[in-house]
Amino acid sequence: MFVSYMKNPCVYMMANRRNGAVYTGVTSALVKRAYQHREGLIDGFTKRYGCKLLVWYEQHSTMDYAIAKEKQIKGGSRLKKLAMIEAMNPDWKDLYDDIAHGF
Repeated sequence: MFVSYMKNPCVYMMANRRNGAVYTGVTSALVKRAYQHREGLIDGFTKRYGCKLLVWYEQHSTMDYAIAKEKQIKGGSRLKKLAMIEAMNPDWKDLYDDIAHGF
């Protein structure tokens, strides 16, 4: 997947550790949003649970599609979320550096 510095609708998941707390969100600026979570600049779930690792993301052609996918993920089970992360990122590597530096 490729995420540039341009605005790109994305769904993403942040975690505090492997199989730990997982947050699902949507944004049009993934690098900026992931940075905000990493630095604790956004109050709420990610700050409270220390979700600083970008462990999964998916780019969409429109924000409407991204929002629909986010709702689908949030409505699904925790096991499905973990399976999505494992499929893309089996080592639960923090993907922030990959997207911040454009691969």
